[in-house]
Formats: sequence, C-alpha cells, structure tokens
Amino acid sequence: MSSPHRSFSRDDKDTRERFCRKMSMQEYELIHAAQEDESCLQQYRKRCMQDMHQRLSFGPKFGFLCELQNGEQFLEAVEKEHKTTTVIVHIYEDGVKGCEALNSSLTCLAAEYPTVKFCKIKASSTGAGERFSSEVLPSLLVYKAGELLSNFISVSEQFNEEFFAVDVEAFLNEYGLLPERELRVLGNGTDEPDVE
Repeated sequence: MSSPHRSFSRDDKDTRERFCRKMSMQEYELIHAAQEDESCLQQYRKRCMQDMHQRLSFGPKFGFLCELQNGEQFLEAVEKEHKTTTVIVHIYEDGVKGCEALNSSLTCLAAEYPTVKFCKIKASSTGAGERFSSEVLPSLLVYKAGELLSNFISVSEQFNEEFFAVDVEAFLNEYGLLPERELRVLGNGTDEPDVE
C-alpha cells in the first residue's frame, strides 16, 4: 500500500541536506574570488582593447582649434609636428566675410578629427600680413611633415553664403586632406565591459 507521505531514502536525505545547508566561509570566499577574477578579466580585456586602439591611432591627439599668436608659433606648429600629422591652418582677420564661419566650422571638425591639428592665426600676426590682404581671406593652408600640401585662398568662395562644418568637411575630403573618422566609443558604448 502506498502512503501519501513519501519516504525518503538515505541518499535523498543526504542530497537534500547538502543543498539546504549553509555555505561555509571557505566556499563563499571561493565563489566571491571567482566573481572578482571575472571582473578583473573583463577590465583587463577592456584596457587591452583601449591600448590597442591607441597604438593603432598613430600620432598625437588634439581635438580643438588652436589659436597661434605669431609667426614663430605658426612655424613651430607646422614644422615641429609629428610627420604623420596633418596640420590645417586658417589665416583670418576679424570682420572679413567668411572668417568667423570658417573658425566655427574648424572648431567642430577639430572635435571630429582629433588626429588633425587645426590652427588659426590672424593675418596681421603672421609676420607676413602684407601677403594676406582681405581679398585672399579666409585662407587655408594644409601641411604634413612640414611640407605644404594645399593652399586655398578666399576659400569661403567655394561655399554658399552660409556654410557649416559639413560643407568644409566635404571640401577637404574632396581633396583627400582629412583622414578616416576615428571610432568614438569602443565596445557597447557604456562603461560596462562587453560580456560574451
């Protein structure tokens, strides 16, 4: 006859006790250490990916439009920069049509292309102000490894009355003067490491 109450064998009882008992400190520390190891491993992977990205992104990083104060700083910015760095210099003067819009556009592009050194200098501060009359401004000079790659005088004539960073970017890309855009974020876009 079967009883509604189940009788447990000794093996069942041992199994139940094993699962119902409290965890020992040693077992807890082992599990906690394994979780810490996994976290450390994920952080290590993330750091390695960032290091690899840094190594593959040759040259220094900028990310802003640098104001040059004089001709000496201009020469230094061009000649003493890393040989793989593109240097784009905007020669401008306050009150000249297109200069302010180009400065704004280059400020935006500097953030988008941190491996490119974007600079601006007033024509009157270059030491060669007579070469840069208001008729040729705004002008863009593009250098790499100290060599002039391109120069564009009255560059705002290449654009519509109102122009923006995307217009300047398209113009520079047309001449192959900007590198590929950099990856903004590694991984999943959060501070949490990717888990597979």
